[in-house]
Amino acid sequence: MMQLYWCPRTRSFSALWLMEEAGQPYERVLTDISKGAQKTPEYLAINPMGKVPALRDGEATLAEAAAICAYVAERYPQARLAPPVGDPKRAKYLYWLFFGPGCIEPAMVQLSTKIEMNPIAAGWGDAQRVFDVLDAALTTGPWLLGETFSAADIMIGSGLNFAVRLFKMAPSRPSFERYIDACASRPAFQRATVMAAG
Repeated sequence: MMQLYWCPRTRSFSALWLMEEAGQPYERVLTDISKGAQKTPEYLAINPMGKVPALRDGEATLAEAAAICAYVAERYPQARLAPPVGDPKRAKYLYWLFFGPGCIEPAMVQLSTKIEMNPIAAGWGDAQRVFDVLDAALTTGPWLLGETFSAADIMIGSGLNFAVRLFKMAPSRPSFERYIDACASRPAFQRATVMAAG
């Protein structure tokens, strides 16, 4: 059985939501970062970065929410959380899966700290462009891949929920509100929300 190392009110939400969508048994292993549990040698052997979430599947261990999404989606193809290899939609799926940590998170930091970055030097360009690109993608919907929900929606949906609704770090837009509502209406999202609240 997979073990998900997590902590309430953290980025672990994405992985919790993913595991609930996958519909397979898993064990939640509380890693209380307020008490330094992520700094123990045992935990650092799983995730040397000392962050949550992390996942153990037998001998395999990994961290980073997007990597966990990719791994679990491939491990449980019956959950239909990723287009199969060879499907043309897989390109956009991978793009959006990594857009969350690669673009949305740095854009949120840029907005909240008001740091000025050269958009040519910054890997995400600039915050305005990040949210404009996402806005354009979400105007068609209902999901990033059209009618097909995927693990990419978990990464983007949890990131937007965090940035727009929970911490108001990014300005809201009608497409964002519609999309977050659609994510929040999913039973797996609701179960993860209850768990993540601690």
